[in-house]
Amino acid sequence: MTWANDSSSKGFILLGFSDSPWLQMPLLVVLLISYTFTIFGNVSIMIVCILDPKLHTPMYFFLTNLSILDLCYTTSTVPHMLANICRNKKTISYGGCVAQLIIFLALGATECLLLAVMSFDRFVAICRPLHYVVIMNRWFCLRMAAFSWLTGFSNSVLQSSLTLNMPRCGHREVDHFFCEVPALLKLSCADTKPIEAELFFFSVLILLIPVTLILISYGFIAQAVLKIRSAEGRRKAFGTCGSHMVVVSLFYGTAIYMYLQPPSSTSKDWGKMVSLFYGIITPMLNPLIYSLRNKDMKEAFKRVISRIFLIKK
Repeated sequence: MTWANDSSSKGFILLGFSDSPWLQMPLLVVLLISYTFTIFGNVSIMIVCILDPKLHTPMYFFLTNLSILDLCYTTSTVPHMLANICRNKKTISYGGCVAQLIIFLALGATECLLLAVMSFDRFVAICRPLHYVVIMNRWFCLRMAAFSWLTGFSNSVLQSSLTLNMPRCGHREVDHFFCEVPALLKLSCADTKPIEAELFFFSVLILLIPVTLILISYGFIAQAVLKIRSAEGRRKAFGTCGSHMVVVSLFYGTAIYMYLQPPSSTSKDWGKMVSLFYGIITPMLNPLIYSLRNKDMKEAFKRVISRIFLIKK
């Protein structure tokens, strides 16, 4: 795969909100706060899921994967964005741009697939409870997680190679905060429609198929939950599934907006805000959504914290 182009030696200039310098300080504050909460929230979920034996179930195994993914997802962009805000020359090397593009795309695609796997786990737990242990066995869960990660990175390599191989004719100014497909395609001095069609096809596979499967799964789940006679059982099922649906709506809604329309039709500043939302805000909200709306997670937090204090004593 050849990624050499006319910008490979000089790198890129990331414009961000350079035409609105008054936004630099508010953006710096938002990024610092969201990144801090993202690290704390996702690391906390990982620790609790690992240390508490009651959370050693498929649902929390996939949640741990999601937390690792979100932590890496934001780390691929936010530290460099913070550094660029604090300096006058907002640049990124060609190698840094390639790495950022591949990692950001890979983790985004992996999250799409992982959310679909998590919805399947909830479908089996609620609609096929007697077969849950047999279907969602350890090896099946490991294979599903591995499939999500490998497919996400394979998709990223394909999309990144198509994007970076487009001729740029010396254009180096990326109208974005980080290297992302729509922004890089706008640098091309050739007709991008054939590449956009190929990228659209990959985006449909990664975005629309998983979200369709999620909606079908939750259609069956809703029917099953309404048949539960116990009010407590219905409340617990809706609480767990509701958390997942909030995460799905936030992530897929913004990602579909960005990747299932031509880059030329995307509003310049609105596209940047949407990217910030699904790339930074959503990973920060995920731990809050899963912990605040999940009774088992809240009780596990208490058990782990009390255990830590007992060890200290």
